[in-house]
Amino acid sequence: MTAQQVDFIKGSSRMFGIIGDPIAQVRSPEMITWELQKRGVDAILVPMHVPQAEFDAVMPALMQLANFHGFILTIPFKQRGMRWVDRLSLQAQMLGGLNQMVRRSDGGWSGDILDGMGCVAAFQSRGLPIQGQRLMIMGLGGAGGAIACAMAAQRPALMRIHDVNPQRCNHIRSCIARISPDTEVVIGEPVVNDMDVLINATPVGMLSDARLPLAVSSLPGHLVVFDAIVMPEQTPLLELAVQCGCTVVRGREMMLGQIPKLADGFLNPDGVA
Repeated sequence: MTAQQVDFIKGSSRMFGIIGDPIAQVRSPEMITWELQKRGVDAILVPMHVPQAEFDAVMPALMQLANFHGFILTIPFKQRGMRWVDRLSLQAQMLGGLNQMVRRSDGGWSGDILDGMGCVAAFQSRGLPIQGQRLMIMGLGGAGGAIACAMAAQRPALMRIHDVNPQRCNHIRSCIARISPDTEVVIGEPVVNDMDVLINATPVGMLSDARLPLAVSSLPGHLVVFDAIVMPEQTPLLELAVQCGCTVVRGREMMLGQIPKLADGFLNPDGVA
């Protein structure tokens, strides 16, 4: 390699993209590109900032690019991306959202949602129990709904869920009931008392947002606090949790948990959905 070239991208490289608005907070480009390079695959994942108002116009053009083989969809496009796929995994169908699109060998597009599996993997890698625990989940959009369903599959004792959209709450409550009939499900404002795990899947606290996603000044020290936001890694919620002696799980850990699965989906598109 000379000073005028690099060895991680060339004209023949396979391209994947992550689409969001905003996009500066994502960590997927470096993490998934590294995973692909580790596997000996000539491919790269690039960030794509698509303004919300332009999404429906931009997507068909991106999907026509011959060397783009798949996308990750992040805030706020996980539901809107549904219209651009013709095949969905069961979980994506149930949740009404996706975070991965892949082009199959027949030219069609498949969609799946993997956020929830990444969250469970993060807890499992830390040895933190979910079964029999009491969970408070804030935010039930694409990522939050997937997290709620994946956590339900681990059989917690109670799940208290909150979202600004009442229809989302009712839908996720019915999904949890199907997955884990013995789990008690409560819809209500965020609380921390009598909870074992606090999960933030809202965008509150992302980038330079200094707000907390719930109205508290302290947290019980026994609480496990997870924030799905990946940037900043130390969100205002996690900063408060550390100050209060809580165990914290960061969004980067969830991302790490789903990186291999996202790479598998990109490299084996006919196996998705």
